[in-house]
Amino acid sequence: MKKYEYFEATADIGLKAYGNDINEAFENAGLAIFNIISDTSNITPLDEIEFEVTSEDEVSLLYDFLEELLFYHETEFMLFSRFDVKIDENFHLKAKIKGEEINWDKHERKTEIKAITFHKMAVKKTDHVEVQAIVDL
Repeated sequence: MKKYEYFEATADIGLKAYGNDINEAFENAGLAIFNIISDTSNITPLDEIEFEVTSEDEVSLLYDFLEELLFYHETEFMLFSRFDVKIDENFHLKAKIKGEEINWDKHERKTEIKAITFHKMAVKKTDHVEVQAIVDL
């Protein structure tokens, strides 16, 4: 199973991330976000940040998780390449994200993400989990 893929959205970019469970799908959504910003294969997971988020449903939790990733990217001036997510039945997420301080001499500068949108955001569960989001560039 592929980890993620992108799709076209007017002036934005959409992503679909996949996993065997919701934790893995969220982790792959984080990876997809940072591959829009830079090449995650060049991001060394040196530093770790932990955070928790609680939301009213899975779609809101996805939005809040991706917003937190952008928040730490912008406030800590970091890029992330490793994501460990644990979600419980009460829509409470615990995340450990690993990365390093941005160094544009080392890291490829791709596209800046301005915001996460709720437009067409979805969490679909079948024999695997698919999450979908659109980001504003």
